[in-house]
Amino acid sequence: MFAPQAADRSADRLPETMPALCKVEAGPGFVLREVPLPAFGPTDVLIRVEKAGVCGTDAHIYSWDAWAQHRVRPPLIVGHEFMGRVAAVGAAVRSVGVGERVSAEGHIADLTCLLCRTGEAHICEAVKIIGVDRDGSFAHYIAMPEYNVWRLDPAIPDEFAAIFDPLGNAVHTVMAAGVSTKSVAITGVGSIGLMAIPVARAAGAAAVYAIDINPAKLELAKRLGADEVFSATDPNAIDEVLRRTSGDGVDVLLEMSGSASAIDLGLRMVRNGGRAALLGIPSDDVSINLAERIIFKGLTVLGINGRKMFETWYQTQALVKSGRVDLRPIITHVLPLAEFDRAFELMHTGAAAKIVFDLGDLRGESTP
Repeated sequence: MFAPQAADRSADRLPETMPALCKVEAGPGFVLREVPLPAFGPTDVLIRVEKAGVCGTDAHIYSWDAWAQHRVRPPLIVGHEFMGRVAAVGAAVRSVGVGERVSAEGHIADLTCLLCRTGEAHICEAVKIIGVDRDGSFAHYIAMPEYNVWRLDPAIPDEFAAIFDPLGNAVHTVMAAGVSTKSVAITGVGSIGLMAIPVARAAGAAAVYAIDINPAKLELAKRLGADEVFSATDPNAIDEVLRRTSGDGVDVLLEMSGSASAIDLGLRMVRNGGRAALLGIPSDDVSINLAERIIFKGLTVLGINGRKMFETWYQTQALVKSGRVDLRPIITHVLPLAEFDRAFELMHTGAAAKIVFDLGDLRGESTP
């Protein structure tokens, strides 16, 4: 996808090429290489990327698992979480100007289908996701439709703004599940699961229980406000959750892992008549006892994808600006883009919660 197209260039000081992190061909790993600057048309905004978040989806693509093999078609610039400053705008752009600080919604909808026209653009059937279906944000520049660009409040720190995409996933999941005054179990406390803890607290959850296999992340979950944490391998975890919920089970499950065993464990923890919001993406097909886990329990199951455009963005910015959601404990590493292999190794070993790439200087110093 690297080749430039005809463009309406409104700035004459732009470079012809840029460094970008690419999935060049099928197989594990990425390559950092020089590619042409993205073209942009009359309704597009060219953004110089300053910070970019590393996501579990990027890890799927890096390792080239079954999901990535099915979905991604190299060559492709990867990455979909970012913030930066407007470098140039197309001739028809009116809502943002050069120099403004922005992020962007990474799901690019067609805006003409039934879903887009009925307020469901986040699940547009023709959606193209940056870094997955089209070139993404692990590059010095990215071109985005004006409609997708989000102007950032000055009070939002750069590192926080760079990960509004995954934080928006957490906000969307929590708000869709309706956690106010409810007991909540979160299965999988990777970065989005960790974000869901303060979001659920801010939304009025009565109790939050976190389940994972990583002791360090469970400890972080406690620091972020979980009432109790449980190892997914603890045979007494379900009994303990039942004891804490008067024998009923939790009102709400937020499934953030995509792990088949975690999905099953979480569904077993939900009370009859409860709700389960599923955000985690499995690497392959999942087998489940549908009768016992869902039908006989009368569960309401919600599939969560992306963020509502743009209701979730307003909610997310309000939560961060108010100070009710603090992302500092979750952002464990800030690295230059050149250290991408280290970043994915940290993710693979579970040594990092959330990693942010600093694209200000490919030779920049890393933060441990």
